Amino acid sequence: MELSAIFLIAGGIILLIIFLYFVPISLWITALFSGVRVGLAELIFMRIRKVPPSLIVNSMINSTKAGIDLTTTELETHYLAGGNVPMVIKALISADKANIPLSFKQATAIDLAGRNVFEAVTTSVNPKVINTPNVAAVAQDGIQLIAKARVTVRANINQLVGGAGEETILARVGEGIVTSIGSSTSHKSVLENPDMISKLVLQKGLDAGTAYEILSIDIADIDVGENIGAKLQIDQAGADLRVAEAKAEERRAMAVAVEQEMKAKAQEARANVIQAEVEIPQALAAAFRSGNLGIMDYYRMQNIQSDTDMRNSIANPGQQQQGSANRPKE
Repeated sequence: MELSAIFLIAGGIILLIIFLYFVPISLWITALFSGVRVGLAELIFMRIRKVPPSLIVNSMINSTKAGIDLTTTELETHYLAGGNVPMVIKALISADKANIPLSFKQATAIDLAGRNVFEAVTTSVNPKVINTPNVAAVAQDGIQLIAKARVTVRANINQLVGGAGEETILARVGEGIVTSIGSSTSHKSVLENPDMISKLVLQKGLDAGTAYEILSIDIADIDVGENIGAKLQIDQAGADLRVAEAKAEERRAMAVAVEQEMKAKAQEARANVIQAEVEIPQALAAAFRSGNLGIMDYYRMQNIQSDTDMRNSIANPGQQQQGSANRPKE
């Protein structure tokens, strides 16, 4: 009997826990005393639909106390869609206190788009400052300037869905800084009046199509970088020098080729002369045999050749052996 009583008590406790889980009476009483009209059956259906009743009821209490009229169906729908219900309620309350027009539909759309709707409302009330990275640009005189800007932006509630983010703002501001510095005739004018960059950039309407409204662009710092113009001129001079050297080397190679060709032709001509000189003894022998050349004629020719060699050796001492080397053998 005692064991059966223990099982009955344990079973009763388990049934009570299950009943209180599916029938959150305490939560219903809290909502009732908070002025939120929600039925007990509705809380049970929330549990069945796997929607936390405490999340919905607490959000309803907060919105009701803030004077925002919402229904449990709207909150359940946003939760089932994957939204952050407490964040949306918090953003709606902040927007209402700051007199910023923000509807529940608009807030849920911003939340489902992946943006922090409460942060967007906070940024709309209290603008934030975005620091741009160092932006390098070159003025028309060839001097590089490195600028850093602070961009004050305010969230544009109407453009949060589908609008570009901070990266687009930074990219556009950087492009505007480069354009402004590049259009300056001298880097000195930019250093003297850095506010001219801000004015030119603001005139471009860089916040179009973004989720932010640009309030101001302040140039925080400008540093002088390298002399890009002189560096480019040095590089160009080096390139021109290499081109000239290549052309000179080409002309030298052509001259060497022509010289070698002329030497080859000279060698060919010398070979032809030597070949012709080889035939001289044969011609002399044929002249002797035919009687066209006598012995006295031959001696006279030898004397003339000796006189010629002697004169050549006196005129050109370095070539004194050339005549005897080229003279045909008897």
